[in-house]
Amino acid sequence: MGFYCDHIFPRLMEWVMAGDEFLRLRRELLASAHGKVLELGIGTGMNLPHYPETVTELHAVDSAQLLPKTIAARSARLPFPVRIQRDTAETLAYADRQFDYVVSTWTLCTIPDPVLALQEVGRVLKPGGKFLFLEHGRSDDRKIAAWQDRLNPIQNVIGCGCNLNRRIDQLIAQAGLHITQLDRFTMKDVPRLGGEMYRGTVIGAG
Repeated sequence: MGFYCDHIFPRLMEWVMAGDEFLRLRRELLASAHGKVLELGIGTGMNLPHYPETVTELHAVDSAQLLPKTIAARSARLPFPVRIQRDTAETLAYADRQFDYVVSTWTLCTIPDPVLALQEVGRVLKPGGKFLFLEHGRSDDRKIAAWQDRLNPIQNVIGCGCNLNRRIDQLIAQAGLHITQLDRFTMKDVPRLGGEMYRGTVIGAG
């Protein structure tokens, strides 16, 4: 991925996303997780401190290896095992209907084929299991969305593949998944170009 994406960008991401609002949103999203959980795009492991003790095992998939010592230190503090696979979200190496929960936070913006990855989420999620997502994406404000489109090529470079303008709810629908709950909001103290949020739940099909 290059020196910048492997070493500099992860530290910038840690700095930017260490704010109270980011921490609160992670904690609230993950509070209900339990059983066998899969996380898409573990990144530097910023979600790890926020998983409750009701989780019995956590699996994660990420094509990048970002700050492995940081991930190892965070994993060591948890009461359940953490198993990470270096692979793409579009080709999950898990059998069908394996997971009670699948989690994606600030990840669908970067996955090259998010629809294929979301179809994989539907495949590995148990019937009645939950897919929890917290993602930034395209604004409903036409002026903001237009600026997201203009600046997206630049964001793609400085954000190591991150896209500003993806309609997360539409991607989920295109993958054949049904959103049972969706919250749209703008993060506090974050520029609207990157702070237009999609938070919600998908229930695994029977």
